[in-house]
Amino acid sequence: MALFLIRHGETEGNALRIVQRPDIPLSPRGVMQAERLARRLAAEGVRRIVSSDYARALTTAEHLRQTTGAPLTIEPLLRERNFGDLRGRPYSELGFDMFDPDYAPPNGESWPVFHARVDQAWARIQQLAAATNGNLAVVTHGLVCRSLAARLLILADGDQVPERWENTSLTVVDWPAPWRVRLLN
Repeated sequence: MALFLIRHGETEGNALRIVQRPDIPLSPRGVMQAERLARRLAAEGVRRIVSSDYARALTTAEHLRQTTGAPLTIEPLLRERNFGDLRGRPYSELGFDMFDPDYAPPNGESWPVFHARVDQAWARIQQLAAATNGNLAVVTHGLVCRSLAARLLILADGDQVPERWENTSLTVVDWPAPWRVRLLN
């Protein structure tokens, strides 16, 4: 069986390189990406979908649900890292690297807090996978994908954790444990 780890479709904020807010919808290009991804996975035996509750992930997951007929579970633990007061600001105007390992955004999540939440989300995903008779699709965000790949999944020899996860990128993970990545990003 497989777990399909999916980053949401493109938003205007992605295209303009702006720190995202939770309610940002998919752009027209993002909707097309979500539709294409859903068609790609239509015959892959997706039996359940779990998604972040942010608008861009939910819309991506909804396209997949409409195509596969699989039930959709909403999981707030799959949200993108909370960048607090930086939300809505262009990356180019920050003047620093908001992804620096020691940076904690004002009113947001530090890396350790974010990783702890991703660990909780991973525990929930494993529970859902165990209760699913077939493939599980997980629709989330780029930094969640990176956190999982860097810390909890087993990459193929020669693979490295990507810095950037493309919109509607697909990572295929074989399960049950040891959760080996078959296709990365």
